[in-house]
Amino acid sequence: MLPTLADHGEYVIEDRFSLWLFPGSLRRGELIVLQSPIEPGRSICKRIIGMPGDVICVDPTGKYAPSSEHVIIPKGHVWISGDNAAYSRDSRLYGPVSMSLIQGRLWARVSGPLALSCFFTL
Repeated sequence: MLPTLADHGEYVIEDRFSLWLFPGSLRRGELIVLQSPIEPGRSICKRIIGMPGDVICVDPTGKYAPSSEHVIIPKGHVWISGDNAAYSRDSRLYGPVSMSLIQGRLWARVSGPLALSCFFTL
């Protein structure tokens, strides 16, 4: 998730409780933690780009699919993307992702070992 999240020296706080209470509270643009759809047992962090019913361009860059190819996100699924698209494995490769794989949303980020600087809008 570079450049949004650092690859070391940073901690994140994940909110699982609000998703458990309000499963329909996910929104476009949020950072989520989910089980990898291609590597079971591995957790990944991605940004929600599309919600059920949205029409999404599969790959605006044209690297993995023609930029004219679009998909309608099915019910119970989301479209996810990494912030560093050049190096991200995301929905461009494996399509819409089941919401059942979502574990939580990123709520805060803490930088450095002693820093108490939290950013609540990721």
